[in-house]
Amino acid sequence: MDKEILLKKIQDREIRVGVVGLGYVGLPLAVEKAKAGFTTIGFDVQSHKVDKVNRGVNYIGDVVDSDLAEMVEKGVLSATTDFNFISNVDFVAICVPTPLDKHQQPDISYVKNSCIEIAKHMKKNTMVVLESTTYPGTTEELIKPLLEQGSGLRCGEDFYLGFSPERVDPGNLIFKTKNTPKVVGAIGKDALEVIAAMYRAVLNGEVHTVSSPIVAEMEKILENTYRNVNIGLINELAMLCERMKVNLWEVIEAAKTKPYGFQAFYPGPGLGGHCIPLDPYYLSWKAREYGFHTSMIESSMMINDRMPDYCIQRIYKLLNKEKKSINGSKILVLGVAYKQDIDDYRGSPALAIIDKLKKAEGDIVYYDPYVAEYIQDGFTYKGEKELTAALIQSADIVVVTTAHTKVDYQLVQQNAKMIFDTKNAMAKISNRTNIEVL
Repeated sequence: MDKEILLKKIQDREIRVGVVGLGYVGLPLAVEKAKAGFTTIGFDVQSHKVDKVNRGVNYIGDVVDSDLAEMVEKGVLSATTDFNFISNVDFVAICVPTPLDKHQQPDISYVKNSCIEIAKHMKKNTMVVLESTTYPGTTEELIKPLLEQGSGLRCGEDFYLGFSPERVDPGNLIFKTKNTPKVVGAIGKDALEVIAAMYRAVLNGEVHTVSSPIVAEMEKILENTYRNVNIGLINELAMLCERMKVNLWEVIEAAKTKPYGFQAFYPGPGLGGHCIPLDPYYLSWKAREYGFHTSMIESSMMINDRMPDYCIQRIYKLLNKEKKSINGSKILVLGVAYKQDIDDYRGSPALAIIDKLKKAEGDIVYYDPYVAEYIQDGFTYKGEKELTAALIQSADIVVVTTAHTKVDYQLVQQNAKMIFDTKNAMAKISNRTNIEVL
């Protein structure tokens, strides 16, 4: 392989880019690659996503509509379901889902299937980078042999392989794909140099290189396990403080005044999204291969996983004070997105709470200004179109599960019989006679 030729092609924007998976990670990356001057092809097995991209229609909140439309109109961005076009690209980023299966073990089938398809069509000197979050060792133990066996090419001799973990925070108004620092690990110094050069040609943020893919893989797991463990700590304190009749939210605000050695984390009804609830399971699963038990990590996972049930218990107690049960009570849930001011409901704890309330025979309605409807277990659930005083008044209890800023919480407080605020979204409301926080 001729590294210098590749570096020159990167500098001259002659590299053709392929992005496999056009979701929350892949589509923003594809748009940024195209904006940086690289002809980019997006690959996805879902034809409706491909059709939207080719029509210049955006479906991801972190992508600017006009940016996508402009790149498609210029002819530098297109999409396809046909992996034969892998033969036309020089750089491939794999950005497919890595969920957990029903046994809470890593489901890497999307990564595996993508590699099989890529291997059928990749040519010599191709750069392949996995961005999907996974367990440490995936790049060298799974992807490398799949690509070598399927293509007949040798890693380090015929193609370059690396791992660069996605860092996407939906709804973040400051850090987007373009300006978020990037970590890159690769197999061999030449691979590290050319793959890092590709990211530096596109991103404004720092590109930090590490010695191997497994370091980059572990780094990504550390980022989210760190958050999982600290959220687990604060959730456990929330349960203790409720028994002690101490306002944990006030405690946290006081602790935040310390200018060093403390970072604020907040309790909530559970963890949502694709990373924080999943990544610790990847690490604990891999750790068992080495006879290691990740006791602290697993404890935090158990605490966070039980928060929806704990919220149900709190709702039951609040209704019980009014001589009511969940069965037959009308419950208005405010917010099904997993975090504020976005339309992403993947893994949202609100969905688990709604499901548990339904199973307890509650009459459940929801309102979310960003999610008009959601699909779970093959069923479509539609939300209320408008949050009115009449709707609030009709509920026996209002449960705030997402702290959307578009919700009129003054209206909620003035009209609700009872409110259980799991996100402290109503902290600025002065009249708190009908509000109880998590």
